[in-house]
Amino acid sequence: MNQYLIEGGYPINGTIRASGNKNAALPCIAAALLSDEQVILRNIPDIEDVQVMLEVYRALGGVVEALGPNAYRMTLRDIKTSEIPPEQARKIRASILFAGPLLARTGRAVLPPPGGDVIGRRRLDTHFLALHELGAGVEINHAFTFTVPAGGRLRGADIFLDEASVTATENAIMAAALAEGETILTNAAGEPHVQDLCRMLNAMGARIEGIGSNIIKIQGVPKLRGCDFEIGADFMEVGSFIGLAAATGGELCIEGPLARDLRSAKIAFGKLGIVWEHEGSTLHVPPKQALTVNCDLGGMIPKIDDAPWPGFPPDLTSIITVVSTQVTGTVLVHEKMFESRMFFVDKLIAMGARIVLCDPHRAVISGPSRLTGSELHSPDVRAGMAMVIAAMCAEGKSVISNIYQIERGYENLAPRLSSLGARIRSQ
Repeated sequence: MNQYLIEGGYPINGTIRASGNKNAALPCIAAALLSDEQVILRNIPDIEDVQVMLEVYRALGGVVEALGPNAYRMTLRDIKTSEIPPEQARKIRASILFAGPLLARTGRAVLPPPGGDVIGRRRLDTHFLALHELGAGVEINHAFTFTVPAGGRLRGADIFLDEASVTATENAIMAAALAEGETILTNAAGEPHVQDLCRMLNAMGARIEGIGSNIIKIQGVPKLRGCDFEIGADFMEVGSFIGLAAATGGELCIEGPLARDLRSAKIAFGKLGIVWEHEGSTLHVPPKQALTVNCDLGGMIPKIDDAPWPGFPPDLTSIITVVSTQVTGTVLVHEKMFESRMFFVDKLIAMGARIVLCDPHRAVISGPSRLTGSELHSPDVRAGMAMVIAAMCAEGKSVISNIYQIERGYENLAPRLSSLGARIRSQ
């Protein structure tokens, strides 16, 4: 299957359960390397990126058993190699997350340049800085080679990260968990997926404090045990479904998300007149919302901009851009993190959207726009989902190719949306 066929004009209605957080599943799979005991992970989404991470785990000598839908038992008693397979590394940027655990457990990690979404320059310098501060030597040639001096052990350090990188924070935390002494990470990322990783490591016997803040303290321990851990709901998927429901005028109940993970998203969507109700772990998006831009004080055009946690998540920038095309009024969307993420808007313009791309980071959107079906190509996970939303709002039929990119981040998307009344099928 490499295409979605979508007929637009049908609001989604019904109830759906949020998948597990993709961005928590990937580091948690890597963290299973830190113990030679059995690790059970639950609520793992059935997506391509997860399967690639499990392939890497197996290639390193691990055994993976499926315990049923979205649950795995993982065991790696003896690591047979410290080299990440190049084929898997090219498929997924998260392959770099094995560097910290491999270093901590074997003293060596060899990583080919990681792949992933093409959304602009995604520097690795912060990983090198953090692992070097913990005592690893770094050699860069055809691959990245990290080593601990023979007979030595990673040592704790006071580290200031030069950017609040999620994956660099996760790598540093995993390496520090088995380092000698205390590590303090300042300017650390605090996203819900980083929090899940920390909670999993603490369940394995790690000593981590400051979870969710930008200062994380890790007291290294000699050994980690196994655990049975369930990751949280994917708030990026939840945000995508909120946008889809509002843009199509549908009513949706989403089971599983936590309100604390959506506070910044609620402010941003609120600028477009989109509201929802949250009771316990169930979120309700009411039907036929007004969808009118709420101007800033003085009648000024509002700005929606992304930022490191707890700011508006950059992974929802593509989603809120396409939703804005269906809202009455004008809004400025400012993507600060990646210089190529907004380049998909030309496809929306070809469908009839009124968007001015001011530069690689800023777009002015005026709506509502009447979109027409089109042939589209998904460049990355989130832009691909934005195209799905656009196609479901459009008049007529759309074809979206390269859906591999979308299904790297959204579990069983076509059948789940079909169950809500969407006219979507894959072929």
